Amino acid sequence: MKRTGLEGRVAIVAGATRGAGRGIACMLGEAGATVYCSGRSTRQRPSTTGLYAGRPATIDETAEMVARCGGHGIPVPTDHLVPEQVEALVERVRHEQGRLDVLVNDISEGETHEWTPFWKLDLEKGFWMLRNGFNSHIVTCRYAAPLMIERRGGLIVEVGDGDTLDYRATLFYDLVKISVSRLAFAMAEDLYRHGVAAVAVTPGYMRTEYALDHFGVTEATWREGARKDPNFLASETPFFVGRAIAALAQDPGLLEKSGGLYSSWGLAREYGFTDIDGSHPDLGRHFNFEEHFQASSKTGFRWTITRGAAAQQRGGDEAKT
Repeated sequence: MKRTGLEGRVAIVAGATRGAGRGIACMLGEAGATVYCSGRSTRQRPSTTGLYAGRPATIDETAEMVARCGGHGIPVPTDHLVPEQVEALVERVRHEQGRLDVLVNDISEGETHEWTPFWKLDLEKGFWMLRNGFNSHIVTCRYAAPLMIERRGGLIVEVGDGDTLDYRATLFYDLVKISVSRLAFAMAEDLYRHGVAAVAVTPGYMRTEYALDHFGVTEATWREGARKDPNFLASETPFFVGRAIAALAQDPGLLEKSGGLYSSWGLAREYGFTDIDGSHPDLGRHFNFEEHFQASSKTGFRWTITRGAAAQQRGGDEAKT
């Protein structure tokens, strides 16, 4: 069923080629938005390096999927590490639409991680992952935010991994994923008085194209992946987090959520949406993150997020605590 809560709204999804980015672009389209799908992989120039080398997904295909979902998809080839290209993307949106309501940063580090102590890591590879998965987000926000500020409204979403600040088992993976959540928090402080919200959102265990191939299954046979990993039974499609972000963008109380770190499953409980197959994935109920991180912590310390008293007095209590 086509949802229309975002008709007339305009979004940029940076990293819309595949995975969560593709799912988010499609569900913003399902809600009626015009979605600029940006990234480096196009039909003319598919990915040739890194984790996704040789894989067929492109921003062109994503834009077509957005249209099939009910929105308007526009592919724009963009290297988000090149400021001039990002600036050109935003100026195109300004010229064609006159507004920007939603920015989603889903550009990943694009490499496989080394699950080893930091003193054994490949520094060149690690620094590249930080540039690709974090620096690109800063560049994109730097040029997109002014268009939102002009209209005194909008939503910036940083897509990370995990709704806690616990250590992610290896240094560069930890730094990328924690840094994008911190970026949302920092931007929220600067943007609040301008009426623009910034949040971090994590999907659960996603059945991305890469994950399905890894388990040797398809979306139709995905449950067979539990033979390799029982937790795969709690997985979700990339469209689930897309519906989470579409629901956030329609929340009239959005600004009171600004600065928070949210999960697809937690937002589904709050807003009442389902995955596209009608299921209710809930990784938080399936997997006890508190017990896991308490058991894995060597020092006994944990970084946490709390909601300040001033925000609670304004009536909001939705953020992760």
